[in-house]
This record gives sequence, C-alpha cells and structure tokens, in this order.
Amino acid sequence: MATNRLEKDSMGEIKVPEDAYYGAQTQRAVENFPISSLRFSRRFIESMGEIKRSAAEVNGERGYVDAKIAKAIATAAGEVAEGKWDSQFVLDIFQTGSGTSTNMNANEVVANRAAEILGFERGSKKVHPNDHVNRGQSSNDVIPSAMHISLLRALTIDLIPSLEKLGKALDVKAKGWDKIVKVGRTHLQDATPVRLGQVFSGYATQVHQSVERLQRILEPLGELALGGTAVGTGINCPEGFAKEVISRIAKHFKLSLREAKNHFAAQGSKDAFVEASGAMRTTAVALMKLANDIRWLGSGPRCGIGEIRLPETQPGSSIMPGKVNPVIAESLIMVCAHVVGNDAAVVIGGQWGNFELNVMMPVMAHNALESAELLAKASDNFRARCVEGLEADEERCKEMIEKSLAMCTSLAPKIGYDPAAAIAKEAHKTGKTVREVAKAKKVLSDAELDRVLDPYRMTEPG
Repeated sequence: MATNRLEKDSMGEIKVPEDAYYGAQTQRAVENFPISSLRFSRRFIESMGEIKRSAAEVNGERGYVDAKIAKAIATAAGEVAEGKWDSQFVLDIFQTGSGTSTNMNANEVVANRAAEILGFERGSKKVHPNDHVNRGQSSNDVIPSAMHISLLRALTIDLIPSLEKLGKALDVKAKGWDKIVKVGRTHLQDATPVRLGQVFSGYATQVHQSVERLQRILEPLGELALGGTAVGTGINCPEGFAKEVISRIAKHFKLSLREAKNHFAAQGSKDAFVEASGAMRTTAVALMKLANDIRWLGSGPRCGIGEIRLPETQPGSSIMPGKVNPVIAESLIMVCAHVVGNDAAVVIGGQWGNFELNVMMPVMAHNALESAELLAKASDNFRARCVEGLEADEERCKEMIEKSLAMCTSLAPKIGYDPAAAIAKEAHKTGKTVREVAKAKKVLSDAELDRVLDPYRMTEPG
C-alpha cells in the first residue's frame, strides 16, 4: 500500500504521498480539481522550470536567498526544465484561473528536490517553496510569463518550421505543374481555365502568409509579466530583479524577451496571447481550405474530378475492396476544426481579465499550446504523406478542359456575350464541345478560333 507523509501549510495538515516531490498546496489542488485528464504540456513545464532556475540564480547572487540554497534551487529547477520531474506535475488544467496551484506545484517540487540535494528530507521545508523558490515572484506574473515563453518556443521550434517546409513542398508542385492547364471552378461549377501550378501557388502563398502572421506575433509575445508580482505594482520584487531574470531566460532559450512596459496590462489582460491564438486559427482555416481542395481534386479515381492522384496510404473501406480514401487530408482537416474550437475558448478566456488579473490562464495556455503542437505535427504529416507524393493527371486535365462550357468566355469579346452564351447552351444540349459548335457555326476562322480557344492563353491576363 502507498504510504503518506504529513505536510503542513497555512490551512493546516494534509497527507501527501510519501514519494511525491510536491507538497501540501499541490495535494489540496489534486483533491479540489478532479475534473479531467488534461495536464500542462512539456513546453509549459520547461518554461516554469527555467523561470525558477533563473530567479534562483539572481536571488543567490544578490543575497536575497542563501547562496547554497539558491544553488540547490537552480539545480532542481534545471531538472524540472529538462523534464526529469514531469510526473510530479499532477494538476488538472481546470483549476484556479490564475494558475496559482500550478505555480505552487512547481515551487514545491523544486523546494523538495533542492532540500534533497542539500541532504534534507522532502517536506522538511529546509528549502521553502514560498520564501526561497518563489522569492521576488507571484503566480500572477509567473504563469502569464510561462504562457508567453512556452508559446514562443512552440511557434519558433515546432509550428513555423513545419509550415515553412509545407510551403516549400507546395512551391515545388506549383513550379512543376505550371504548364498543366485544367478547368477552373467557382461555385463548384466549371469556370475559365487555370494552370494547376497557379492553383498550387495559391495554396503555397496561403501557407507562407500564415508563417508571416505567426512571425508578427513573436514580438508581442516576447513581453513578459515578470516583475509585476501580485497586481502589477511589483510589491516584494526588488528593483531590477525581473529584468535580470528575463535576460537569463532569453539567453538560455535564445529568444527576444523583455519586461512588460506596463504590468497592469500584462497581468490584467492576455491580448497578445489571444492574438497568437487567432493567428493559429487563421492558419487552420487556410490549411483546411487547401487540404479540402486537394481532397476534391483527387476524387475518383474514375467517377470524380481526378485531376491529381493522392498517395495511397491505407485501405479505405471495411466492405468495399480496393477503395482508397484521402485520409491524410481528412486528418489535417479534423485538426484544423479542433484548433478553431481551441481558439474559441482562448477568446472567451481573454475576456475574463477581471480588474488586475486574468482568471482563465490555465485553459488558455493549454489550448494554445495544443493548437501549436497539433498544427505542427499535422502539417508535417500532410506534407510528407500527401503533398510530396501528389501526381498530376495531365491527360485528365486536358480531357476536362476541352469539355468545359466556360471555354466560351474567350469568345465573348469577339462575337458578343449573348451569341457566346447561345453556343454554350447548344454545346450543353447536344453534348458537343464549345469548339465543335463554334466551328460549325463559323463564328470565326479556324485559325482565329484555335487562337481564341487556346486554354493556356486563357490563364493569362488579356
């Protein structure tokens, strides 16, 4: 049977698992919030650990905390940042809206591990979670700072590089397919010709523009709340402390970070975080569009559009032998829908800045970090398992372009809109092509007709 130790906080005694590095306040939160299986992500815990490590170094060097204790705290916090104690971060995302429970979870884990490093028992308080580990800080400036740092890491290391690779893969297709002319479609109906390369250049540009949007949000996210402590006034935070801590975090992670110009805005609102989530939502909308288009363009293989061929990745049906479905595109589309839903919660969370503190930070952090992770992985998978293996069916494109009634569009400037429309209607009624009807009616010489009905020429202005 599991054994417990007795720990004490300002509310009294409580039993804590004997092997736990966390303490009384974390245990109370474990019992108070048995809501879900959702926990803070690796990136967030990494950021918390680095904040505690850098703070301990500054506290030790300035003499605010005993040098030996500060060194042990820095070592323990470094282990947290590296992921050694992830199992000790046991709290539900749906907790106190400030994230105080998770800040204390970090403080207690670091304190008990530091005490152990110094030769003391866990729970001894020889290294105190508040007096030592949390010195010069508050949950109210640590949690929003960890949110910004972890999302910056997720964007710069995971999502932006993933999208850049996808954009390049689409650029390759756009360039390689620039001479292939196909039917354009508006309202799901045949429209004037377009080159397959032009279509894919549009998809590539959507991805490149998504990267640009995400890069623009990096600067606002680089502003940290550290130094504001409880309500933004900086009470109990020595002058220059936050600036030095942030400088060390920035150097460690190689990020552009700075102390907030106005701590009341930084802690009472989460506008930059909402903006970042919005940029990811826009990315999701763009990816959903191009994934769905690719899914449609590859429909068939015999009775659909079939202008491109998607890689065959797995059997598509438990009852229809030989069926293959666009599963990679569908996977990405579902991720995009999930990200849009995540953003809705982040937007609502951003509205809950009540006076000097936002009280929806844990769910905002979880949703945005999950969105970044899902979009990065799904984009990589879509690129590797779908986009890079796409093939154009050039013969199918030629066949369909000649059948298109929209070919009559280039006749209108020569013979007038109404006569051109009459040719289109007759072609549709008889099953003939626009070229065949126009030639029979001798509306233009054969040479002029061939020039006017050249599909490639229709893909350029003029």
